[in-house]
Amino acid sequence: MTSDSSTSADHQPSGAQAPQTPLPRRASVAAHSEKLTKRYGAGDAAVVALDGVSIAFGKGEFTAIMGPSGSGKSTLMHCMAGLDSATSGRTYIGDTELSGLSDSQITALRRDRLGFVFQSFNLVPTLTAEENITLPIDIAGKKVDRAWFAEVTSRLGLTERLSHRPSELSGGQQQRVACARAMVSRPEIIFGDEPTGNLDSNSSREVLTILRTAVDDIGQTVVIVTHDATAASYADRVVFLADGRVVDELRDPTPAAILARMADIENL
Repeated sequence: MTSDSSTSADHQPSGAQAPQTPLPRRASVAAHSEKLTKRYGAGDAAVVALDGVSIAFGKGEFTAIMGPSGSGKSTLMHCMAGLDSATSGRTYIGDTELSGLSDSQITALRRDRLGFVFQSFNLVPTLTAEENITLPIDIAGKKVDRAWFAEVTSRLGLTERLSHRPSELSGGQQQRVACARAMVSRPEIIFGDEPTGNLDSNSSREVLTILRTAVDDIGQTVVIVTHDATAASYADRVVFLADGRVVDELRDPTPAAILARMADIENL
């Protein structure tokens, strides 16, 4: 571990907001936000889920987003991925600003440029594993790259399971199918919302290793939301939120360092 992993919290004034993450060179950024704000409700009943967040996710990097319950971590991912709209500020996938897109354009962007892995797997029960994996490509009317499909499914250990339906697969196997579905279209970013939340420790380790390998071997960009320090330790970088703001981050994290940082944040 590098000494950088412990510097930001050591010099952070108690209760203060961490400086917003500097934006890297545009060519190295897969997605970023500028003063992103999300409010639910109005007047005295309004809830600020995100409070002026500026952050960047580097290409070919694995980022985990963590924070206490209600900190805004899922809202941040949903706004960045075009699953929810911002109240103000801007979000970008590459050079594409999401607020300027129509509903149909947002749908096309999510389908063609992003991959998603959710806690609940989101597989169609009547389709085989292979059909679930190729479903987004089939809906888009595009041709499946069979060589890449074979490589992805082989890497994920699914070659012998492609004819099985979700009910015939374990939870870990179902999530591997979801990972394959996210990877097979060669997306710019894979977003994961608690991707190991429904898995046992062995299956969680398998899925996280798959995501880590996708970054290291394929150059994939991965961003996940998680509450699990062990899951977050697979990332290159952990970003911490509290009260809708970025308050800290760790590079080259360990589970112990993550837990210590979370304890500091929750005690503020």
